Amino acid sequence: MSANHKEIRDLKYKSITLSNFESIPQVQQLSERIRKDIRVVANVLPFKSNTYCVNQLINWDNIPNDPIYILTFPHRDMLEPEHFAQMEKLIDSGASPKEIKVVANEIREHLNPHPAGQMQHNLPVHHEEKLDGMQHKYRETILFFPTQGQTCHAYCTFCFRWAQFVGMEGLKFATQEAEQLAAYLKEHPYTTDVLFTGGDPMIMKTRFFKVYVDVLLKVPSLQTIRIGTKALQYWPQRFVTDDDAQEMLDLFKKIADAGKHVSIMSHFNHHVEMSTPEVAIAIENIRATGAQIRCQSPIMKGINDSAKVWSTMWKQQVNMGMVPYYMFVARDTGAQRFFEVPLVRSWEIFRDAYKQVSGLARTVRGPSMSASPGKVQVTGVAEIKGEKVFVLNFFQARNPDWVGRPFFAEYDEKASWLTDLKPAFGEDKFFYDDELAKMYDEDKGWTRQDQGKPDPTMAAEIVAA
Repeated sequence: MSANHKEIRDLKYKSITLSNFESIPQVQQLSERIRKDIRVVANVLPFKSNTYCVNQLINWDNIPNDPIYILTFPHRDMLEPEHFAQMEKLIDSGASPKEIKVVANEIREHLNPHPAGQMQHNLPVHHEEKLDGMQHKYRETILFFPTQGQTCHAYCTFCFRWAQFVGMEGLKFATQEAEQLAAYLKEHPYTTDVLFTGGDPMIMKTRFFKVYVDVLLKVPSLQTIRIGTKALQYWPQRFVTDDDAQEMLDLFKKIADAGKHVSIMSHFNHHVEMSTPEVAIAIENIRATGAQIRCQSPIMKGINDSAKVWSTMWKQQVNMGMVPYYMFVARDTGAQRFFEVPLVRSWEIFRDAYKQVSGLARTVRGPSMSASPGKVQVTGVAEIKGEKVFVLNFFQARNPDWVGRPFFAEYDEKASWLTDLKPAFGEDKFFYDDELAKMYDEDKGWTRQDQGKPDPTMAAEIVAA
């Protein structure tokens, strides 16, 4: 433990939300217009920061342009102008909380609350029962949403799962049935990885997380437990000074000692998040358990839309013993209009940053869109037979056979998502479109986890291993 341990020990977690943000001294220095903007937007999109973010990450002398401020505090342009005006007028009229909620939900329905078919298309089926707390889009990996992990230490303003946190009926993935997950895995032995996600599973007390882990360790085919978390950025004390921090670290070690891989899927959006003594100690503590930390982030206007930010971040991640993993493109949900970076610009930033780092940081992949058919990389821009085109490729796909097959889209400098693109060379559809359409059954949903399913011999080999 470093000399800063006492300073870290003295920090107490306190959430900052719509109900109390104006009591924060730094916020009191902001104009009434900015504070009102926060109030209006926070009645539609989720808002939660905390004392660590406010006191140690945000540069309050650089408001409203500080990247961590943009990352955690609402801005009026995160809503469409007509939606902002509608909510502002309602609040000014003295409307009741019930009336505000009704209108907020109407606005939310315009914000594509579950992009890429998450709610309708990715739910696995076990013995004819849909498993509401899971998603199974890719053959090898299942996403698991533990009940106790359906919040975060702070909310990102760009959050792709913002609908989890606003109380909209029917829009929350959750399950506490660890045995149900284990039973599903045993019947799908080619699904070797479980990704705990949410929310943030590291918001859970260790005793709850341990229940899931103890059950999963009994599944022979399980190879990797991934944990999607922003705790390193928003509350690194989770792995340093929280009451059960050591128990969580011991649990990581238990998983590793059982012969399973532990991968912390961490979300560093800016290198400032790696600048405190708390996060340095937390990273050291996690790595000492045998767990690996992989780093990913979307590219976001106003936060990290420069090659310098990305190259600095990747270099620092390597220096701290972490693995640069993904640059994502902002999903078409929530406040995407505020944050979106055109695909061609995202590719230029990725390429320029990639050129500035050594081979150890070139483990990173991107820019990648997590779209309905799969994770699609913008490989680059090329001119083929006189036509300027985007070169695209699948990192992951509903059918594993699509992975690694280059395909092409018409060049469009304004496009920011896969659905904005048209097939190149006069084609009327992409190579996967017909098969993608056949995968969906109106009654049974997607058969995505069965695409490219290994033969029984391969499945037996996985179990035996």
